[in-house]
Amino acid sequence: MIGRMQAQRTAAKERIELGKKHRNTMSRADHGKFGPRDRDFDPLDVLLSSNEGRLPRLLPIKYARMSRSPFAFFRGAVSIMAADLGRLPHSAIEVQLSGDAHVQNLGSFAAPDGRLVFDFNDFDETIRGPWEWDVKRMAASIVLAGREAGNKPAACQQAAQLFVERYCTAMAEFSREPILEVARHQIHREERVKPISAALRQSKRATPAELLKKWTERGRRRFVTRRPVFWRVAGDEAKAVLASLGPYKDSLRSESRHLFELFRPIDVGFKVVGTGSVGMRDYVVLLEGNGPADPLFLQIKQEMPSAYARYLPSVAYEHEGRRTADGQRAIQPVSDLLLGWTSLGGYEFVVRQLNDHKGVIDLKLLRGTSLESLAEVAGELLARGHARSGDACMIHGYCGNGMKVSKALRSFAVLYADQTEADFALFQDAIRRKKIKIAKDAW
Repeated sequence: MIGRMQAQRTAAKERIELGKKHRNTMSRADHGKFGPRDRDFDPLDVLLSSNEGRLPRLLPIKYARMSRSPFAFFRGAVSIMAADLGRLPHSAIEVQLSGDAHVQNLGSFAAPDGRLVFDFNDFDETIRGPWEWDVKRMAASIVLAGREAGNKPAACQQAAQLFVERYCTAMAEFSREPILEVARHQIHREERVKPISAALRQSKRATPAELLKKWTERGRRRFVTRRPVFWRVAGDEAKAVLASLGPYKDSLRSESRHLFELFRPIDVGFKVVGTGSVGMRDYVVLLEGNGPADPLFLQIKQEMPSAYARYLPSVAYEHEGRRTADGQRAIQPVSDLLLGWTSLGGYEFVVRQLNDHKGVIDLKLLRGTSLESLAEVAGELLARGHARSGDACMIHGYCGNGMKVSKALRSFAVLYADQTEADFALFQDAIRRKKIKIAKDAW
């Protein structure tokens, strides 16, 4: 046993040294560089071309939601940032990327045992790629969200740096801990962070019974129609959606498959969700378990190749829904009990519970120390996800004590937030010139 333990320690040290050698691939200081003049693409062309496979009639809703602010634009423009990151050098140390790491893709939800947890909650863009791509996107989002909440520039920069510093110190801690302890690491200070506490309170109210009141006709197990964001689906389309639950069931783990078989489908709806996801086919199925007081809402959400896929040609997936589900499980220590995937009408879908006790971050609460506190939690959460799916020792070896990396990525975050505001101005101008059409009613 002593020999094996020594071998493990030696292996860990070797992996730390290997991480240090990756500084020769890309220096830590170089993470702070971003030259928009080096772009070989038009950002709006990239944005518009990313909509292939979506429902064209819904795109004006997406663009209307993106037009609210630079941060809202950032949420819907992951394809632009993927194009920017894809042309830049990187460390070549891979993890399972969240892919769309930003402050409003952090939220609370119910774990399989019923506890409310706070973690990343959107994995449409998940893919294996360089660890810093997630860190750069989250850092830029912190600056943009901080600006929208009314923070001073220095406070936004400080929060972005604290985020990266916590990522680095957490990775250093994880490199010294038993691997399985890292895999199930939990954060226990969420209640003391105001925006997280608010999300958790929202989660407590977001029960299936409340969803039943919101989305179905009073006294009937039948979805309401509230266009343009929600409507009931009937006829052949509804039959096709229900038929897709057969392949979905086969994707579930055996214990989850048994539980799912105890529910029976009642009705089908279509829901327009999020900002970046608008235009994707997104069905909602109402099921019933032990009577009317036991509703279950399943979301059947279309998945397309990650925005990063074209810049990572060596990474391929047979099914985009499975990519999303497997990526989520790789990053999260606790995932949806009913997480799976299916195919429908020539498209690929991930399947999961809809809004099961979910709560979101309110940007208005990200003022002062709240922004910094959320940034530190985000750093720890992202480090855990990367340590679970990558190699904490290698990343720690590359980052070292984190000072060079955090300062460089703080600079990148500010530069990229500025670039996002410039791209947003181009987007607004395109709306004024009628090149991009927005919906009058998008919510």
